[in-house]
This record gives sequence, C-alpha cells and structure tokens, in this order.
Amino acid sequence: MGFKNKTVLITGASSGIGREAAIEFAKQGANLILVARRKEKMEKLKEQLEKSHIKIRTCQCDVSDKSQVRKMSEDVLKEFGHIDILVNNAGFAIYGSVSELTIEDIEAQMATNYFGMIYCTKNFLPSMLEQNSGHIVNVASVAASFGLPGIASYCASKFAMLGFSEGLKHELSGTGVGVTVVSPIMVRTDFFDHPSFEKMPKYSPTSLSPKTVAKAILKAANSPRLEIIVPSVVRGAVWAKHTFPYLINPILGSAFKKQLDSKK
Repeated sequence: MGFKNKTVLITGASSGIGREAAIEFAKQGANLILVARRKEKMEKLKEQLEKSHIKIRTCQCDVSDKSQVRKMSEDVLKEFGHIDILVNNAGFAIYGSVSELTIEDIEAQMATNYFGMIYCTKNFLPSMLEQNSGHIVNVASVAASFGLPGIASYCASKFAMLGFSEGLKHELSGTGVGVTVVSPIMVRTDFFDHPSFEKMPKYSPTSLSPKTVAKAILKAANSPRLEIIVPSVVRGAVWAKHTFPYLINPILGSAFKKQLDSKK
C-alpha cells in the first residue's frame, strides 16, 4: 500500500519519533492528524509540513484521558470519515526502583503507554472494520521483551502493549485490518528529559535516531508481521532471552541493577 492520499493519525506527534514519522509520511503524500499535548510544537510542525501540500489537522489531546480521546476521535471521523493508519506512539518513562516510585508514577506510565493505545484503538477500530482496511502500528520498545531494573513499570506497559497487539492481530485475521508493533532499542529523543534520568548517561553509542524508527513505522504500516525490532540484529538477543532465560536474565539484571544502584 502506498501512502499518497492515505489518512494517518499519529499520537505523541509533537516531538521525537512521532514528529519524524509525520515528516516521513508527509514525504509520501499522506494526509496527517497530529495528536499530542503540546499544541505549540504541533503547530510549528504543521507549518513545516504544509509545504508538502497535504491536508493536516492538529489535535491537542492527552491520550491517557479517555474522554479526551473520545472527543478527538469523534472530531477526526466527522472531518475525515475514516483513518487508514493509526500510529500509537505516545509514551514516556520514569526511572527508579519500584520501592522508590509512587503508585501514581506507575499508574501514569500505564495510563499513557498502554491505556492511551487502548483508547485510540477502540475509538478508531470500528471504522477500520467497516471499511475492511486499515493498519494499527503500536510503538513499543525492546523493553517489551526484557523486564529490567529501574524501568520495571515502563517494561510492564510495553509488555502489555505487545501482548494486546498479538491477541488483537489474531482477532482481526481476515478483516483487512492489520496490527504491527515497532520495538526499537534506545532512541535519541527527549524521552530521557524526565528529571528521574538526571544522573544517567543520556544515550548509548548504539542508540538510534528518531528518523530510523520513523522509517520502521512506515514499513510496519505495510507489514503482515506482528513485530518489527529495530535494529533487526537485536531480534537475536530477544530470541536468546526467551530460549535461554536462565543464562541471559541474570546477566542483564546484574548490569542494569548496578546502574540503578549507582543512581542512589
């Protein structure tokens, strides 16, 4: 499927991966609905992308609030009739041990990263099913396959996203609607600007550019696969973890625990 004149909705579109995905879809001639909390940043992006002569709408919306998502989806469907691609990208992490984080810290991550994806999917899936076409791209993380000290609650939200996506993909078999998860390693975005990451090194030498992940999102929107891991070589690590957990888990757990302890 080409993207020219297709309608693409992207959450978390004001910066990072979401912003780059919008730019890449615009290059392909897609019409865009940009969804995020930061209206000013979205408007600047809209102004930049309007040079592509595509239709763009910005929607200020906190995806963790189901009433806001319901209103946003009603407005979008009223104006566009349907969407062809839903990119559930909004997400964030708070770094710290489970004993340090508040219940509210943990709930907030699950509310945006997991339930935000649920709210958007539930509101746009009916129209996709009605037209017998569409694709849902859920942006997770390699943390969907590795439970790590310091980001346990973030990992939980991404584990949940991957599990939900797998179940939904089976349910949608034969409907014309697809589901693909994009799971990158560390990406150089403002993800690490949260104060909880203050004492941590920002990025590893292997971290990805948001543009690299954005290109994977476009690939995912045309893919029959459940999950695309970025870079693909990391799939070997995921395989090893599931095949030899007694060997891999202690190594990873020890490495990340040392980093967590050094923060104290």
